[in-house]
Amino acid sequence: MRPLLIGATSLIGLAWASAAQAQTEGQEVAPPKVVPTLDTRAAEIAAPLPPPPEAQLPAVEPIIEDEEFEKSIPPISAEDDAELDRPLESIAEFEKRQAAEAARREAADAEEGEGATAQTQPPQVDGVPVPALADGDAVEAIGDAPISDSELAAPLPPLENFDVEPVEFAEAEDDSDNVDLSYTVQVNGLGEADDSTDIDLADLFGDLSALYDGDGKADNAAMIRARLSADGELMQRILASEGYYDAVVDTRIERGPREEGQERRRRPITAIIDVKPGKRYTLADIVIDADPTIPPNLIADNFPLSVGEPIVAQRIQGAEAAIALKLPEEGYPFAKVGQRDILLDGATGDGVYTLPVDIGKRSRFGGIETTGDLAFDAEHVEVLARFKRGDLYDSRMVDDLRQALVATGLFATVAAEPQPTGESAGDDTEYVTMLVTQQAGPPRTLAASAGYGTGEGIRLEGSWTHRNLLPPEGALTFRGVLGTQEQGIGATMRRSNAGRRDRTFELATEITRSTYDAFNAITGRVAARVSYDSTPIWQKKFTYAYGVELIATREDDYDFDKGERSYDFYTILGLTGQVGMDRTDSLLDPTKGFRVTSLIQPEGSLAGRFSPYARLRTDISGYYPVTDSIVLAGRVRVGSIVGAARERLAPSRRFYAGGGGSVRGFGYQELGPKDPNNDPIGGRSVNEVALEARYRFGNFGVVGFVDGGQVYRSSAPTFQNLRFGAGIGARYYTNFGPMRFDIATPIGRKPGEARVSVYVSIGQAF
Repeated sequence: MRPLLIGATSLIGLAWASAAQAQTEGQEVAPPKVVPTLDTRAAEIAAPLPPPPEAQLPAVEPIIEDEEFEKSIPPISAEDDAELDRPLESIAEFEKRQAAEAARREAADAEEGEGATAQTQPPQVDGVPVPALADGDAVEAIGDAPISDSELAAPLPPLENFDVEPVEFAEAEDDSDNVDLSYTVQVNGLGEADDSTDIDLADLFGDLSALYDGDGKADNAAMIRARLSADGELMQRILASEGYYDAVVDTRIERGPREEGQERRRRPITAIIDVKPGKRYTLADIVIDADPTIPPNLIADNFPLSVGEPIVAQRIQGAEAAIALKLPEEGYPFAKVGQRDILLDGATGDGVYTLPVDIGKRSRFGGIETTGDLAFDAEHVEVLARFKRGDLYDSRMVDDLRQALVATGLFATVAAEPQPTGESAGDDTEYVTMLVTQQAGPPRTLAASAGYGTGEGIRLEGSWTHRNLLPPEGALTFRGVLGTQEQGIGATMRRSNAGRRDRTFELATEITRSTYDAFNAITGRVAARVSYDSTPIWQKKFTYAYGVELIATREDDYDFDKGERSYDFYTILGLTGQVGMDRTDSLLDPTKGFRVTSLIQPEGSLAGRFSPYARLRTDISGYYPVTDSIVLAGRVRVGSIVGAARERLAPSRRFYAGGGGSVRGFGYQELGPKDPNNDPIGGRSVNEVALEARYRFGNFGVVGFVDGGQVYRSSAPTFQNLRFGAGIGARYYTNFGPMRFDIATPIGRKPGEARVSVYVSIGQAF
């Protein structure tokens, strides 16, 4: 209540002061109206009010002693004492009296005549003068603001609770802060933590840092500060991910002294990150909250965390992912890994790791259902599946089925998910139904390819395919070839996954026209083939193919008896058998392993008496990675035709060598026996060898190679008189395989052989 005491005293003092001033100026002033008994009122005002019952106010010492207060009050005369007994007038009466007094003063000033100084009159509102302000001035250039803030009337807080923070004044920015700036980065204190981890923290920070990403350049100082702030948070996250949860990271910018000769106010800038790693937390206990599994230690044996190792975020997440993957592989399709809890003890640096796991019901494969816009029915889906009813659920088999569905090329989207049935399968398991959701895609495809080879010329090939003309997976393809030395059309009916997974049945017919140096031919062919081949999605370890073909062809050949080329007609019926073994790591771009492919083609001429013979060929290739970017590759081919003389063989069924897929550096079919016009005539045996050094950098590559080979008149290759070619090639690696550009030259070039041969195609040479 002390403010009330001060306020009342101030009003009394103001009244006395006003009366004294008026008497001094010779004005008649009405005596002030005060409380009749000042002593009584003063005592009542000075008496402390009792505190409210709900609050105990602290004791407050008086500002001045009572004796000093009494002495400061002016003496009261008998006249004044009488005035004090009079009651106080109302505010309305006071305002009227003030207005009357102001009117009287105006009249008195007017009577003084000219030369009198005009007095400024107080402002009025509706004829009523506005009282003087707190400082006594009725009119000011800028008036005193009214006191309306409630906080000004609130009591001050105790001194012991008053927190005074020093004011920090920002340094004036250099003029250079708004222009391009150069800066350096300095990280202090990271070495201790870096030495204790399995990863390079400094390198990881450098890869993700905004400061380092800026290459030491910034538009202004504000940008440097923003990058430094972001990098401070980044460093905190990196350290926490390695178990340093108490790490302290401070950031600051230092400006070096101005060097003589530099621009005005331009100083070197260093962004500094100070690191205090603190203690590294370790796992004191691992608690897996899960129901019993079959086998009992399924989770524990596949959870790669142990007590005592540091709490590393990447290992924690990896361990949880391992469980989430392993349980569905062992018969638990509905297993769920819950939210982890790690309780850290700051005093000891220990952490207790708790992981809830809901294993769900152990299950076995049941039936297959399909829904959506179907490309084929559930019966064909069962052909693609590598599991049968009653097999223990394995998510790897589900992934395999999903990939097989995608490989058909018939879907815009497709999904395979297990659905619970509640049907018991015995052994405390239940059946799940595989629900395949299909969304059939466009079934038609247009495709084209192009290539070039010296001696073979340009070759363009295009095709149109309806991939599901005869469901399921019955595709019809029309193909056309337009080349410098080959033209043709053909049609193929192909049934994929015919009766079993990855088996293909194919019917083909085609007509081609060939104009090579070795022979000219017009050929018709009809063939049927069953194969089990590798695809870009599934590279199989073992492959096979068998079939039958009927060939009718009119071809020219050099007749040594007549000394000229003449045409003959051949009708050939043949069988085809092929087996292969593949131990490489890639179908289109292998870097390690080996391949072996053997082909046997028993054939016979139907013109005149039947003349059987057999074509045999074996290809072996190997790949060895010298480094991650350098691969050595080698290839050997050996072929033989037995059972018929060369003259009884159609020229197109003989062996040839030379060209982009054979011996580079020579033209297509250029090697081997030749006629008097120096045109190749083919032979009954062949051998080839090739060696490549492949260097890859990103999506590009460089290849150096040496090829060799020869064709012989006899049915057995003699490995003599080998011809070699050498060259260099470029590779551009795409998602469907490398594009190849090779340039080569023959070693020991003979008259008539080209100095340089060029080959362009898709895929490696072998």
